[in-house]
Amino acid sequence: MARIAIGGMQHETNTFAPTKASYLAFEQGGGWPGIQRGDALFAALEGANIPAQGAIEAFRAQGHQLLPLTWAAASPSAHVTQDAFESIVGDIERGLRDAVDRAEGVDAVYLDLHGAMVTEDHEDGEGEILRRVRSIVGARVPVVASLDLHANVTKAMVEHADAMSIYRTYPHVDMAETGARAAFLAMQMLATGKRPIKRHHAFSYLTGIPSQCTFIEPGKSLYELLGRLEQQHGCYLSFAPGFPMADIHECGMSVIAYGFDAGKLDQAMNAMVDAVESAEKDFALELFTPQDAIQRAMQLGSPGRPVIIADTQDNPGAGGNGDTTGMLEALLALKAQDACLGLLIDPLAAERAHEAGQGASLAFELGATSGLAGHQAVRRRFTVERLGDGRFTCTGPMFKGFRMQLGKMALLRHEGVRVAVASIKCQAADQAMFRHLGVEPIQQRLMVLKSSVHFRADFQPIAAAVIVARSPGPALADPAEFAWTKLRPGVRLHPLGKAI
Repeated sequence: MARIAIGGMQHETNTFAPTKASYLAFEQGGGWPGIQRGDALFAALEGANIPAQGAIEAFRAQGHQLLPLTWAAASPSAHVTQDAFESIVGDIERGLRDAVDRAEGVDAVYLDLHGAMVTEDHEDGEGEILRRVRSIVGARVPVVASLDLHANVTKAMVEHADAMSIYRTYPHVDMAETGARAAFLAMQMLATGKRPIKRHHAFSYLTGIPSQCTFIEPGKSLYELLGRLEQQHGCYLSFAPGFPMADIHECGMSVIAYGFDAGKLDQAMNAMVDAVESAEKDFALELFTPQDAIQRAMQLGSPGRPVIIADTQDNPGAGGNGDTTGMLEALLALKAQDACLGLLIDPLAAERAHEAGQGASLAFELGATSGLAGHQAVRRRFTVERLGDGRFTCTGPMFKGFRMQLGKMALLRHEGVRVAVASIKCQAADQAMFRHLGVEPIQQRLMVLKSSVHFRADFQPIAAAVIVARSPGPALADPAEFAWTKLRPGVRLHPLGKAI
């Protein structure tokens, strides 16, 4: 039986976003559990599709002893503040030192990381975490990590971790499965006493996150190929399309590989790299204006077969605050019927709705709470149809088992348009978020979701069509529109585009 330390810190950093991730953001979790320390970690993650939970179950199934450190996550946003990073990582370091200093010591370390965290002090948050962990446990102890599909995998991350495993689905329905894969890598090292050979390749083009979806091409075929290459060559492969909203030197797509036969590993690696290079032109994706998207949805959708519109550029899962109003203004201007938008993050509006009570009709100024230039609140009279406390458990394929705490929520209606308002930001990726307010998604004609891709896991099966709209917001769908300052020279800012 081995003694395995387990902890983590997840944050996806959009360096162009309006709001930083403070310590409070990690305490709130943004749909994920708040900061967990010690044994409380196990109870908080139990039953949830979270990487660390997958690793916990895999280690326990083989009888290993787990040493819980600290685990934390927060909604994507701008940089993680120095205070938040040092407080949480400091807790992980102290817990790990205590474990190492005991007579029994530590045999391996598993970390649940994202791979695209940028802090006020560190361009490569995960590289810094792994460096600190390695400095504590030394070269003898295996260190493994699970990473998000949107990881910007850096040289430092590859150097300091013995192995890393990356999600293979977007929407991320395999988060727990990925944690289990990382755990199996650690257990293989413990059983054999050997460390795998490493390979890492970074690509020279960026893709917008809506086109990275694995339900569509080219992602679908690329990940199918990845699985075949693993089986054929007996190695571990991971492909990360990257997070193209982090202005750092090593932002971008990458492939990493681990194995014990250098020849076979190189064959698999080269085949995967060639496939991703060849797929560049296929990552382009058609985007619609708010007006065009809604008009198409009104024509194609019907109660029982709604059209789903992704308000991708205000996706809280990519650093947006969920408060832009371009899509809502278009819904109202076009007098959409049987339409629902959510989640609009506006704690003051939610509070006013609770004060007024269900059934009340009053004037609201909705949204535009972030102070982004050019964004205006929607001023209309809305009826308060339903109130909620924001506490519920998700049921969809990606967020299954997540126990949400989104603060006060309210369902507001103006003519044929309803708005699901929440107090704590979280992207709209699970039908339970609307059912909490009495909205059955399948009964709508159209739904506008502040999400880029994650919504597809739970909503695409009920949709007559899925449309991606480009309404103004901070999570730009085209990386070429960002004002890059730190990205390495030679990277094309979108498929087949110009190099920086």
